[in-house]
Amino acid sequence: MRLTQWTDYTLRVLMYCAACQARDEPVTITEIADGHGISRSHLTKIVHQLGAQGLLETTRGRGGGMRLLQDAEAINIGAVVRQTETDFHMVECFEPGNTQCGLSQHCRLKGVLHQATASYLAVLDAVTLADLIAPAATKRVQAPVSRKAPTPGLPR
Repeated sequence: MRLTQWTDYTLRVLMYCAACQARDEPVTITEIADGHGISRSHLTKIVHQLGAQGLLETTRGRGGGMRLLQDAEAINIGAVVRQTETDFHMVECFEPGNTQCGLSQHCRLKGVLHQATASYLAVLDAVTLADLIAPAATKRVQAPVSRKAPTPGLPR
């Protein structure tokens, strides 16, 4: 799976706003555009959409900007991705009414890919915006355990 640029930038805007939540002045589009090398006009459209979805409060004019309208803990990343991604059809046969495949009677690929997409979204459903900006020191991620046998002659 690959996220669209729209979703990538949406997540960046939300993360930036969450990281700046404690400061007095609101975040500006120019600030994010300059910090991430993103077009201001593109970000303006994203911010407008996030405001319409009730995720950002926006204020125009001098001293204006944007702030999260909800707590970062209440913003679910899976829900954001579902709102911003327009197409979860991984292969042509996912399209409604597409019956052109000669293997459709025997194919199990479609079911496997649906399961993979559901698993992908389930992982995102378990993450909040707050999880994405938490300091590294507070997150305790355990390294995967290696099941390989040690190479002879090398220290363990």
